[in-house]
Amino acid sequence: MKLIAATDQNWAIGRKGKLLVSIPEDMKYFRDTTTDHVVVMGRKTLESFPGGKPLPNRVNIVLTANPAYQAKGAVIVHSLDELAKELEKYDTDDIFVVGGEKIYRQLYQQCDTAYITKIDYAYEADAYFPNLDKDEEWEFVGESEEQTYFDLTYTFCTYRHK
Repeated sequence: MKLIAATDQNWAIGRKGKLLVSIPEDMKYFRDTTTDHVVVMGRKTLESFPGGKPLPNRVNIVLTANPAYQAKGAVIVHSLDELAKELEKYDTDDIFVVGGEKIYRQLYQQCDTAYITKIDYAYEADAYFPNLDKDEEWEFVGESEEQTYFDLTYTFCTYRHK
């Protein structure tokens, strides 16, 4: 299982239910990386997508504690045990955890690779990704050349779970 996220200098990922910034190349990277795969998310993440709809060309699995929650085109699970059982149907290399904060924190230690777009800026935020640079169980293994979007610089980084 893998993780994919965009974080700022402080490992922030969002504010008030939205991404910190929308960078077209990062969106393309996310789309290219997750298309034809399984994406695991929380309810709030699903609802933050355009129209609150599941991502096209992917199996969308939503973890929510709300037993009445439904979303057309998504598989809904209500516990980590139910999620684990659902994920048994898929190759672990085809599964991407895509947020939000609570889901990342619940699942990141079960993942083997993290694809992190690191944005060289500190935003005001209220949602954070676990800081993999300070987690001894994770190691930084590489990054792209520096990218630029207007006045922002960012890199596509890869981490591996030891």
